[in-house]
Amino acid sequence: MIALALPAATNESEGFVPPTIDDLHLPEILPWGAHYGEGFGKQMLLVLLSVVLISWFLVAASRRGQMVPGKFQFLGEYSYNFVRNSVGKDLIGEKDFRPYVPVLVSLFFFILVNNLMGSIPLVQLPTTSHVGTAYALAGFVYILWIVLGIRTHGIGYFKVAVVPSGVPKAFLVPVVIIEIVSNFVVRPLTHSLRLFATMLAGHMIIALAASGSAFLLTQTSGVVPALGVLTMAGGVGMYLFEIFIQVLQAYVFVLLTAVYIQGSISEAH
Repeated sequence: MIALALPAATNESEGFVPPTIDDLHLPEILPWGAHYGEGFGKQMLLVLLSVVLISWFLVAASRRGQMVPGKFQFLGEYSYNFVRNSVGKDLIGEKDFRPYVPVLVSLFFFILVNNLMGSIPLVQLPTTSHVGTAYALAGFVYILWIVLGIRTHGIGYFKVAVVPSGVPKAFLVPVVIIEIVSNFVVRPLTHSLRLFATMLAGHMIIALAASGSAFLLTQTSGVVPALGVLTMAGGVGMYLFEIFIQVLQAYVFVLLTAVYIQGSISEAH
């Protein structure tokens, strides 16, 4: 907040220049130095790296199953059982949840690792803060629960999805319109934008705190540099809070995925 209150630089005067989204977009790797969005860049590299890290972790955690698990085995089993039981089993139901556990676990680990990329020194880029990643994940889930609904109910799934039981005929038309917009338009948008917006906002706040602290400590005099210490302390607090949000958003995304799957395979709306 101290950094936000500082004057931005203009052509006539010098002052604190808050970071923008463009400042967080590095030049592309292939072709080297190309503008952001024109090639293969850091964000794509981190997505691929996350897949390698997740695969390595899961293989290492399950390679040697022991009665008394080691650190890797314990962490892998705990994470898997958390998603399997607390998300899949509790929300989809004990009868139907098992076929969807691989999808839920994969989504959870992928989103978690890519979120945490924003808190790793020198990496510091949550790939889900780019809207394309969030759209791709939500789009996959969107197609998944529609396909599951059609497989369970046939083409009549769309009636099940938008016509709630027990609605009086006088209110049926407006209710159906609301349900169509809510289920097939708003749901995938909020599913993606919730993840994207929280990751981008946290990334920008940390960048703002860091640049504000640097400006106060190095570019000011008198008692003003002392405010840089306060800004830095606030930035550390936001950094720790952002780690919590990164874990929470991975859980929320998978939680909503399970809710959508359960709704598409259930017998009644």
